[in-house]
Amino acid sequence: MIAWHSALVIRINVVSDVHGAASALIGADKGSDLFVCLGDLILYLDYDDPSQGIYAELFGEAHARAYIAARTAGRFEDARELSASAWATLGVVSPGDRRAAMETHIRRQYESMFNTMPQPALMTYGNVDIPAMWDDYLKPGHRIIDGEVVEVAGIRMGFVGGGLVSPMRTPYELDPVAYAEKLDQLGPVDVLFTHIPPQLPQLTYDVVARRFEVGSAAINAYIERVQPRFHVFGHVHQPLHSRARIGRTECINVGHFNAKRAPYVLELEESDGATH
Repeated sequence: MIAWHSALVIRINVVSDVHGAASALIGADKGSDLFVCLGDLILYLDYDDPSQGIYAELFGEAHARAYIAARTAGRFEDARELSASAWATLGVVSPGDRRAAMETHIRRQYESMFNTMPQPALMTYGNVDIPAMWDDYLKPGHRIIDGEVVEVAGIRMGFVGGGLVSPMRTPYELDPVAYAEKLDQLGPVDVLFTHIPPQLPQLTYDVVARRFEVGSAAINAYIERVQPRFHVFGHVHQPLHSRARIGRTECINVGHFNAKRAPYVLELEESDGATH
């Protein structure tokens, strides 16, 4: 049941890139009419604190620091060699066996995340998430939306989860054609929610990681065609800019929840439901 702040305004608290910050989710829906999570719940590697995350748990902080340094410098082959060497010390040689070796750690984090995730919540996947595991931890008030539209108070909201194929080789990466198809099946929306940004340099460049993350040209094309009122996303933790416009559409990075520990608040007026 949604209790409106007024007859004309809906307040949406949005988080993305939770990355293990389970306790910070408690109360993250406070004051909202609707709570939205745009994914990346798991913390594999913490660039700000290399002592945290699954890699540090498995291989130690020193390895995590070396691995982060290689990735930050764009030396992805070196990073993969470091990773392979570390896995070999655990007797894991095949890349296909790595997820099985991490499963206990991943499931422990998911259990914490879903226990503290506000209810009700509209949720979609991030690129580091494992969709097949989510059903094991969902609570009654959690609704997963990926490639679908929901309508709230006459406002159409479209959700597309996951990321695109990248050098990072994260778990939920899609071919650009498959990703574009998910966007196209939405039809017109008033608000587009995705995990990743559009392909704009100022929105995809991470000033701390010192690299361009992968944005979606298909999102640009969709926005140019449909012109939703807002496009809301995460993925880039420390973007060069957190906002930009494509035509009338305001594109907004809601921020790295693991670091800021506060939701982004999006307020929509009844007039924002303009697709009908």
